[in-house]
Amino acid sequence: MEGDIFSGFGNGTQVDGKVLQTFQKSFVQVQGILDQNRLLINEINQNHESKIPDNLSRNVGLIRELNNNIRRVVDLYADLSSSFTRSMEASSEGDSAGTFKSDGKASQKRIRSG
Repeated sequence: MEGDIFSGFGNGTQVDGKVLQTFQKSFVQVQGILDQNRLLINEINQNHESKIPDNLSRNVGLIRELNNNIRRVVDLYADLSSSFTRSMEASSEGDSAGTFKSDGKASQKRIRSG
């Protein structure tokens, strides 16, 4: 099943359906941008090979668009990484009494009995 891929990460952590939807949406966006980049690169190469001045001038704008798309992909992956880290931290909060914060310092949670 599709959801089974992320249902556990070796330590038994369950991933929230909302988190999966966020990942799916982001990956679809990234794939769309990468597909667009492939088309841009093909056009840039064709223009370059043609050596026609108008085509070479057009490449300036196409390369700018390509650079902007690459920035968008980097931003999407950064957001994905942050979301994943937050979701793992949130899901592991109840997993153990002793945990490490993102600054590397240990924190102890008190478990109340009874």
